[in-house]
Amino acid sequence: MTLTALALTATVKARALEVGFDRVAVGPAGPAEHADRFEAWLDAGYAGGMDYLARTRGERRDPERLLPGCRSVVAVALAYGPREDDPDWSTVSLYARGADYHALMRPRLAAVIDALCEAGGPSVASRAAVDTSAVLERDLAARAGLGWIGKNTNLIATDAGSYFFIGIVLTTAVLVADHPAADHCGTCTACLQACPTDAFVGPWVLDARRCLAYLTIEHRGDVADEWKPAMGDWLFGCDVCQQVCPWNRKRPPAREPALAPAAPLPSLTALLEMDDAAFRARFRGSAMSRARRTGLARNAALMLGHRGDRAAVPALRRALHDPDASVRRAAEWALARLEPSAPAQSSR
Repeated sequence: MTLTALALTATVKARALEVGFDRVAVGPAGPAEHADRFEAWLDAGYAGGMDYLARTRGERRDPERLLPGCRSVVAVALAYGPREDDPDWSTVSLYARGADYHALMRPRLAAVIDALCEAGGPSVASRAAVDTSAVLERDLAARAGLGWIGKNTNLIATDAGSYFFIGIVLTTAVLVADHPAADHCGTCTACLQACPTDAFVGPWVLDARRCLAYLTIEHRGDVADEWKPAMGDWLFGCDVCQQVCPWNRKRPPAREPALAPAAPLPSLTALLEMDDAAFRARFRGSAMSRARRTGLARNAALMLGHRGDRAAVPALRRALHDPDASVRRAAEWALARLEPSAPAQSSR
């Protein structure tokens, strides 16, 4: 440890908090501790259709693959809950109700990199990463002491719960590392027991193919019949395993106003009947755009079928002619629940 490293670390941490991050920690670079488990998870097929994870498995093993000469990792957290949002938003995961967090975090991470360059000199190289980059960000953040990886696979902190985004800055600068956080899950299995689809193979192992967050956001095409009953309460994402976590009972409120909803959530029938242009206009700059128009319309149709409201029947009938086959079949399924004696008339 040198005075230079101490001073640079203090400068970077101060800058991270100054630009709006809620917490910051520093850890060493090097291969991720859980890289082998990650590869075994991929090989088991638990990633579902997220093929990009397998394509970048090599880079995710070691951050030096992304930044040669990487010596240190700066891990930051941006809190996104709780808030008193409009109840209509209760079907959308808390993180996705406002502005897309990527757009909020990237310029702040860039400011941290600028601080490293200014204080560390021109020889320092750095690279920012959110969850779209080929890094195992939870592993790196846990090693830095930002929290521990809970049984629900989320990063958890005793003073912050798990409702926070993770940002990573890889750097060739030598910084003073913090201590990793101890695991405080203990014998608790509330998250595993509460999962609506039993998506946890075991503690710390999530089968994404069964997870409502995956099914409502990442999954393209039809949702298997066995998972449809669990989609009655969730349009986009799922927070159940976080909602039941004891460490989230006293989580701090989000300070970033852009993460709160800027407008009411359209009704399920309105979402079902949106065309591509209307969807882009409404959800531009929102994390909900990830599901695409077809995914959100499919989800809305399935939820309408669950709710049993016959007022939705006309919209569902019109959806039988949607350009997307998965939306048409979801509307068929919903109508079969609302009008069990009526013949389906979709154009497949």
